[in-house]
Amino acid sequence: MQTNTDKRSARAELLPVAAGAAVGIAAIGAALTLADFDSPLRAPFTLFFLVAAPAAALGSALRGLDAAARIVLGVAGALALDLLVAQSMLALHIWSVRGGVAAVGLLSLLMLTPALLAQARRPGRRLTEPQKSGGGR
Repeated sequence: MQTNTDKRSARAELLPVAAGAAVGIAAIGAALTLADFDSPLRAPFTLFFLVAAPAAALGSALRGLDAAARIVLGVAGALALDLLVAQSMLALHIWSVRGGVAAVGLLSLLMLTPALLAQARRPGRRLTEPQKSGGGR
């Protein structure tokens, strides 16, 4: 019989796997679109990229909020960013699917950079090291 602690540790071990799969799917979607490769997976993977990349970047910037609020605000901000990019490109008469994916990817990277730099500047912590809780050393 499994205890609650076992279930939590199993869930904690699956989180990096799910995050890695999400990054892989998003990267494949962006690559298929930028390479103009025809595939039945191109549309769903690209749509996943267009939502997940800005949502992850916004979610990393909102570290002070709980997980549910970060998810909701990240997805809402991602949709707003996608609409702003599309509307701007249409207004300037430079719309293309490849350009839109590249613009969303670049803006997501720009939003993610300050959060990565802030985490890298924390003394004694690496990007892959899990956060430890507790008062004693």
